[in-house]
Amino acid sequence: MNKKNKRDFLELSDLSLQEFEQVWKLTFDLKKKPIRNTLKNKVIGMIFSKSSTRTRVSFEVGIAQLGGRSLFLSLQDIQLGRGESIPDTARVLSRYLDAIIIRTYAHEDIQLFAQHASIPVINGLTDLAHPLQVLTDLFTIQEKLGKIQNKKIVYFGDCKNNMAYSWIQGAALLGCHFVLSGHPEYLPSCEVLSLAENLSKKSGAKIELIEDPKTAVKDADVLYSDVWTSMGQEAEARKRKNDLHPWQINSELLKRAKKTAIFMHCLPAHRGEEVTEEVLEGPHSVVFDQAENRLHVQKAILSLFIR
Repeated sequence: MNKKNKRDFLELSDLSLQEFEQVWKLTFDLKKKPIRNTLKNKVIGMIFSKSSTRTRVSFEVGIAQLGGRSLFLSLQDIQLGRGESIPDTARVLSRYLDAIIIRTYAHEDIQLFAQHASIPVINGLTDLAHPLQVLTDLFTIQEKLGKIQNKKIVYFGDCKNNMAYSWIQGAALLGCHFVLSGHPEYLPSCEVLSLAENLSKKSGAKIELIEDPKTAVKDADVLYSDVWTSMGQEAEARKRKNDLHPWQINSELLKRAKKTAIFMHCLPAHRGEEVTEEVLEGPHSVVFDQAENRLHVQKAILSLFIR
């Protein structure tokens, strides 16, 4: 493959507005007809330095349904885990594979890999961004509630993690009304907010910070949460649980949203922490539909980015 013609998907900003619509249209089609030959004779590598349920299984199943083959590579399986450089690994694997999916810690690592790879590189998650999940979430909202532009989406809890970052970016790009509600210590950086403000000028998005969860949830169409302690933050778990408890999504908070509101969570969930069992298993929850949609959205991305 000519490196100049390859496409990477590292952040949501790698998609044009037209491509967002293209992904969602193809996703609808793939849900109806899952078996395709889009990746026939293609082999897709998967380098994961973080454990995974949804990302790994949905990609392996999706690649198979598109007629391709997946090759799972943990750091224990390849020399990258024993000191071989990222640029060398990227160049070598580009000679064998048709694309690479990477799930890792430092976002700079996946950027460096993409810089030296001559095949498409897809972000399966980094500490900075989780674009595939938010792309799936946006699709799910449209599937459940219709066009997202007039919907109020409220994100509760840790508002400076990778999910919050990708949500801010996606909302700003697409002109959404997006509210972040959390403890002052867990709000996004000025740099991230400045980026969102610049993107919002073009799209007409409304990005708000509302600390009080009861105020933030008023007229909400979507209530969203993620775990309060991400991988690598286990030492902070007790402090985070205490700090963020007022932003737990429970039945009392849900009652203050629209009657038609839905609850979303990227999973895995810590029941009784960021969300109560009653809400997670209740009629407003769409978390398992959301999890299924990862399969279909990722297949659309694979189909569009791998030629």
